[in-house]
Amino acid sequence: MSLELKTNEKKIIMLFEVIGHYQFPNDILQDYHTHMFCHRGSAAFLFNGKQFTCRGGEFVFWFAESQLSNLTFSKNYKATALLIQKDFLNDNIPNQNWSIDAMLHSKEHPVLQLNDTKEKVLSTFQLLYYKFGDKGHRFYTEALKLQMQMFLLDMWHMFATEYESRKRSLQSGTLYEQFLLLVQAHCMKEREVQYYANQLSISAKYLNYVCKQNSGVSASEWIQRYTKERIVLLLQNKNLNIAEIAEKLEFSSRSFFTRYVKKVLGVTPSAYKNRLG
Repeated sequence: MSLELKTNEKKIIMLFEVIGHYQFPNDILQDYHTHMFCHRGSAAFLFNGKQFTCRGGEFVFWFAESQLSNLTFSKNYKATALLIQKDFLNDNIPNQNWSIDAMLHSKEHPVLQLNDTKEKVLSTFQLLYYKFGDKGHRFYTEALKLQMQMFLLDMWHMFATEYESRKRSLQSGTLYEQFLLLVQAHCMKEREVQYYANQLSISAKYLNYVCKQNSGVSASEWIQRYTKERIVLLLQNKNLNIAEIAEKLEFSSRSFFTRYVKKVLGVTPSAYKNRLG
């Protein structure tokens, strides 16, 4: 049977079964990152404005504070769910460049087909939950943080594998699909439309036309959107200072980076970090 979550408990990590017409409390979905492996049945939902379905043998990941709605489960639905409090997860992200790509990829593609990795995923869930409950450990805090980082590296490995597979399949896709893939891969360093036009062997004007026809959004706007998402994730990383972030994004100076952030976020990098506390 499913575990009834009491919102006033505010546990850092929760592991439980979801069966049938379970209802996730809204504050749980806002405060926790949700990882769920579907054993049978299906779950349908709207995620950031797109419709998705997760079926038996698939894995779904929802960020805390995501635009998640219309969540419904089939009568025979059964899943194992692992919920991690958002601040605890964010505070223990390994300092790896791939974390940004993994996070952004999972926002676009929250449902993954696991194939032969089912047992590994469930084992990873159990290891993290066990370490959370092992409060008698002499080095409990340090051990739990390390286990949290190991969990994230395992999740990123899974997303990286799926990302590379999708990347190979899109290489023969439309110009628009190839452009978006290139932006995801290179916008940390390349923020000019001409760079992507050169990669696709077309003119910048034609690339803008292709983007407008497919999405109503210009190529430069797409580049800015993806860059903005990466900047936000980097600013949320407490292990990085502003100079280090500017260097990662290869801005020529900290002042240029500050102006760019003010343009896309409406506030300076320092003001954004101060809001986070």
